[in-house]
Amino acid sequence: MRNLYLARPESKTSLPVLMLDAHSDEVGFMVRSIRPNGLLEFVTLGGWVPCNVPAHKVLVRNREGKWIPGIVASKPPHFLSEAERKLTPDISEMVIDTGASSDSEIREDYRISIGAPVVPDVSFEYNQERDTMMGKAFDDRLGCAAIISILKELKGAELNVRLIAAFAAQEELGLRGATVTAQVIKPDISISFEGSPADDTLGERSIQTALKKGPMLRHFDMRMVTNPRFQRFSLDLAEKNSIPVQEAVRTGGSTNAGIIHISGKAIPSIVIGIPVRYIHSHYGIASYSDFENTVKLGCEIIKGLNEKTIGGF
Repeated sequence: MRNLYLARPESKTSLPVLMLDAHSDEVGFMVRSIRPNGLLEFVTLGGWVPCNVPAHKVLVRNREGKWIPGIVASKPPHFLSEAERKLTPDISEMVIDTGASSDSEIREDYRISIGAPVVPDVSFEYNQERDTMMGKAFDDRLGCAAIISILKELKGAELNVRLIAAFAAQEELGLRGATVTAQVIKPDISISFEGSPADDTLGERSIQTALKKGPMLRHFDMRMVTNPRFQRFSLDLAEKNSIPVQEAVRTGGSTNAGIIHISGKAIPSIVIGIPVRYIHSHYGIASYSDFENTVKLGCEIIKGLNEKTIGGF
């Protein structure tokens, strides 16, 4: 599955196991077929809005492991009929252009094959003055980075839980990696760290996941009703330590916690989400302060857990 596991060497094996979950995959594409003129047809991996895909740069990995630049081709306005101007093309109608002119050139020179993975070609930027990060795959690079930072912060600390981190593959394809990590680790309790969709740019509505307002703890999504006692414990710790947090009830989406919490004999689980604008597109916007507060909250929760507390959940 290409899952990755990290454990603290100082942890005692007799302690309750706390699983720190994040996913290592991002939404992307895969080459489906190669046209005679060298254009690449593709399918999506994960949830994309079709109108966000055209006219962006991508990287295609060839058989030798090299990344070949390409563009998701869009028809110039000069060639569009009036009817076409009003339509959003379907993914099945889109192609990737690497500059090749034939299928033989793609296969023999570019060394690109059917099944080749494709990812958005985006550079990371950070504006320290305005505390904004722009880049790709914050879902779930931010979650992975939060876990690594938490493990560094707690290095050598005396804890009442055994920490095991799992970076799961294929979350975007149906929580597949976490189906395995939960079976391997067999946790007693779990925290999932996510890059979660911000809703502060969606017009006049209740805002539950805004930038620079702290991490979001969700009570409900399409795959999980969050353990209310563990959730309350975490929210109370945030208040006690003056860590800003947000609460949300989601009517769509899910996380690895959706599969983790029903593994084994059922695992008390929460989701700590770092707000990201324009998630599941080429570019996202996030705040470093939200990331920092996620790490702080994660550390406080971990330090507050013990066998008796977990039993109470």
